[in-house]
Amino acid sequence: MGDPLLDPGATADELAFEGALRPASLAEFVGQPKVKGQLEVLLHAARLQDRAPDHILLAGPPGLGKTTLASIIGAETGRPIRYSSGPAIQHAGDLAAVLSALVPGEVLFIDEIHRMSRAAEEMLYLAMEDFRIDIMVGKGAGASSIPLELAPFTLVGATTRSGMLPAPLRDRFGFTAHLEFYVADDLERVLARSARLLGLEIEPAALGELASRSRGTPRIANRLLRRVRDWLLVHAGSSDLEGVRAALELYDVDEAGLDRIDRAVLHAIAHRFGGGPVGLSTLAAAIGEEADTIESVVEPFLVREGLIGRTPRGRVATPAGMRHARADMREPTLDGL
Repeated sequence: MGDPLLDPGATADELAFEGALRPASLAEFVGQPKVKGQLEVLLHAARLQDRAPDHILLAGPPGLGKTTLASIIGAETGRPIRYSSGPAIQHAGDLAAVLSALVPGEVLFIDEIHRMSRAAEEMLYLAMEDFRIDIMVGKGAGASSIPLELAPFTLVGATTRSGMLPAPLRDRFGFTAHLEFYVADDLERVLARSARLLGLEIEPAALGELASRSRGTPRIANRLLRRVRDWLLVHAGSSDLEGVRAALELYDVDEAGLDRIDRAVLHAIAHRFGGGPVGLSTLAAAIGEEADTIESVVEPFLVREGLIGRTPRGRVATPAGMRHARADMREPTLDGL
């Protein structure tokens, strides 16, 4: 089982928590300065020309703010926004129903857009380019195509796997934003804002400790902040550095920011497979986790931190990764909290 602090499938309670902390404008959005600057120009130019902004693709690992930026795009344009997801659009008829209901200038957000069906993708090509779709009526020799005009709209797609998008779909986006992992300073600002909204007084040094253990991801930073808040409430402790360290130790987040699933991956490569190389499917079976979760949630951080590497023969532990694994010989458990 994946760790709740890292699990991309958040519960309703977690989603409500994240929604309460979500910024409503680009001015409030912390981090991603290059993407912010690009979006400011794109949206401002659209307002000056009184038109819908170009279609926008937001690409990057989970938890970096793609859904938040989509909401901000809707707010900044002053237009309504409609939410959907790739897995929910598995037939061309599903997409046709969504597109035909759009009002002029509306923003359509499709999360995990790379998981749409091929038939829906092909319908989307024409909709993005010419704002129309062709609907097939009837079957066999008597079938006919009826064109349906659509209201001009802005598609905002989000993906954690941009390489899985077909080239014709990628090419129809007027702007692609590549979100990067956050630096510690930006995460401290995210945490300071969240703590303020939660009414939690916490020392700057404690915020720095939280930021350094958040794997460069605001979503994880905010969830760790919530766990720290819970610990402080239960133990009536002060929100200083020692209190934060005690809370993070309870939830098994180490000094390098590795959580239990990160440590399980590193431990398996270093100890079970002698440093590697080991294939992704074998690694996933060894720790009882989905291969997709390892590849999209865990690996980006471990590779970025120089703890593991990808080779044609499989995953390997780097010297730094082997040192980290040797420092903690306990085999991590993946039981839920």
